[in-house]
Amino acid sequence: MDKLTASLEDYLEAIYNLEINNQVVKPVDISKMFNISRASVTEALKKLANKGLINYGRYEILSLTEQGLNMAQNIVSKHKILQEFFEFELGLSTEEASLNACRIEHVITDNAYQRISEYIRK
Repeated sequence: MDKLTASLEDYLEAIYNLEINNQVVKPVDISKMFNISRASVTEALKKLANKGLINYGRYEILSLTEQGLNMAQNIVSKHKILQEFFEFELGLSTEEASLNACRIEHVITDNAYQRISEYIRK
């Protein structure tokens, strides 16, 4: 599968976070969360559905497919590890650590992520 854009990864992460909090996920929820138009959300959700990452139909509740769930868990894991690194190792505030983790989780190489992950686990 082609690598997803940072924006599409953010959608997967949002759906995952809503699902694990036992919330029913609707496109309007994501629109409000990101403060963007419903049309933009619909376009992104169609792309994710076409890649087999979410179950989505017009006026239906959203859910992650198994493949989408695995990808979302990977994204969330990267975010958590990077945030921990920035917050606890570099002394950034929680907010700044989270902001940087969100930006970097999309572009970090697997090797760099593995090394940071190993460092955090020690």
